[in-house]
Amino acid sequence: MGKTIKSTMIQYKKIPYYETSKNLKQQISRSSNSRGLSKVEFFIRKTRNYLFQTLAYNCPLNSLRVWLHKKRGVHIGKNVMIGMHCVLDNAYPEYIFIEDDAALAGHIYILAHSNPYKHFSNVLDSYVAPVRIRKGVWIGVSVTILSGADIGEYSIVTAGSVVTGKMPDRCFLRGNPAREIAKFKL
Repeated sequence: MGKTIKSTMIQYKKIPYYETSKNLKQQISRSSNSRGLSKVEFFIRKTRNYLFQTLAYNCPLNSLRVWLHKKRGVHIGKNVMIGMHCVLDNAYPEYIFIEDDAALAGHIYILAHSNPYKHFSNVLDSYVAPVRIRKGVWIGVSVTILSGADIGEYSIVTAGSVVTGKMPDRCFLRGNPAREIAKFKL
């Protein structure tokens, strides 16, 4: 029996709105301050994350793709399949939780954050929130999973869907936004 991945400690958190930087030094300074990291630690973490995401994106071996995403900080259970050409949040991979026996087809985007420009502050939050893919979930090709999504155990998300919010267990999900179209028993 696999271990349960605990995601209760990480919750929705507001983050600073995006601002363009005049140069690399200013960007590293702003980003490291917003994360509470030293500039060197932030730069190393960001560079490692970029390299491992790039390698995982094109890697033909599932076990190596899973290992690379784990090294980036993604929480991944046992017997997980991650297809090629998947992007698991570049900025906040530690907010992604994929439980045992889940399978992600190719060309999937998982975003744990939303970081709009400040001029949208009256209509949009700038935030990071956990994404949870529960035990036994199947995610079809070209699905987008947005911050705060929680996909119920053994559910199936059909190709091209966009998932937001909490989804029930053991059902087919389809559309933009994804909605339950049918329940099933295993």
